[in-house]
Amino acid sequence: MTSDMTIDRATVWPEIVTVPRSAPRAWLAEMLFRQAVRSLPVRVLLPDGSHLGAGGLDAPTMRLVRPVDFYHRLGVDAKIGFGESYMAGDWTSDELAEVLTPFAARMATLVPPKLQRLRRWVDRRQPEAERNDLSGARSNIGRHYDLSNDLFAAFLDETMTYSAAWFGHQNESLYDAQLRKIDGILDYAGVREGSEVLEIGTGWGALAIRAAQRGARVTSVTISAEQRELAERRIAAAGMSDRATVSLCDYREVSGSYDAIVSVEMLEAVGLEYWPTFFASVDRLLRPGGRIGLQVITMPHDRMLATSESYTWIHKYVFPGGMLPSVRAIEEAVADNTGLRITERRTLGFDYAHTLRLWRERFLANWEEIRCGGFDETFRRMWEFYLAYSEAGFRSSYLDDWQFSMVKPAS
Repeated sequence: MTSDMTIDRATVWPEIVTVPRSAPRAWLAEMLFRQAVRSLPVRVLLPDGSHLGAGGLDAPTMRLVRPVDFYHRLGVDAKIGFGESYMAGDWTSDELAEVLTPFAARMATLVPPKLQRLRRWVDRRQPEAERNDLSGARSNIGRHYDLSNDLFAAFLDETMTYSAAWFGHQNESLYDAQLRKIDGILDYAGVREGSEVLEIGTGWGALAIRAAQRGARVTSVTISAEQRELAERRIAAAGMSDRATVSLCDYREVSGSYDAIVSVEMLEAVGLEYWPTFFASVDRLLRPGGRIGLQVITMPHDRMLATSESYTWIHKYVFPGGMLPSVRAIEEAVADNTGLRITERRTLGFDYAHTLRLWRERFLANWEEIRCGGFDETFRRMWEFYLAYSEAGFRSSYLDDWQFSMVKPAS
């Protein structure tokens, strides 16, 4: 991005500057929105002082600043327009995650069943250019993870870990909770002194460092050039360069064999089409008797099936090509494409809600530092919405986060 002083919003954010118009759709969107919030424990304030929703004076409040623009955006493309309208300032809230949580909790029923049948004619499909083949995956990952290492450093903890932490108690530091999570997934994979470990999805090197400190030899692969560069520096600073290496390599291109494979919140970027390829690849790379530690964000199976082809705000602005699996989909992909057995699992869903809240607080507290990196106010609202929207998903249990331990039989 260019600096905040010279940025041309019409060029960088054309869909935000220009409000799409469709009077019939806006009328329908207003009717459906009013009906949806009628039973939600929120308070929607309108410019004339009136309000919608079932919430009282102490309920989380959503303020419609420009209702007409809001309904037009919502009507033209509900799955994208709701978030875009926040980015544009058509609505706002001082309790963003609290406002979004009731919407997330009733995601499956906000639109009446009869209208949901029209989904295949109304929903936008994911662009062909965002398929997760070798070139598409690199492009998709780069659009998020190569934004700026400094951006991520401004809101992550010292480990630079960008996935759910595991809290022993509510007041535990994010740093300690992230180390507990990393240790937990390494334990699930059976990583110990002498283990030859493959990590799929490097992040910024924290897990590779922790595994190397156990005495393992780690090969970590990523397709983010920015992440690789910083991860290598962090591994060197930790004195672990002789035990951990980072390669710019897609999981499909990895060769060799390993005692343990670890992958934390990377499967979400693989895409439904390539889940069989992913699991067949890890099965191929894992030695008999070896173990896998897998951490992944999940959604309910019925919602996964209903939205598998939809193009959403998250796809457009945050994670192009992404797709959340269900626990059932993971179990089926493992059974159908590998000889692996799932032996243990645990949920970190509510831990993720707390993690996201801490990230959002840090992001907003450090906004001036982030802004100096060339990010504008629209970007700030976009990331604020992304972090709050995700937190709401976990708070409502619409989303979950699981760690799995898998074993490859010795014979």
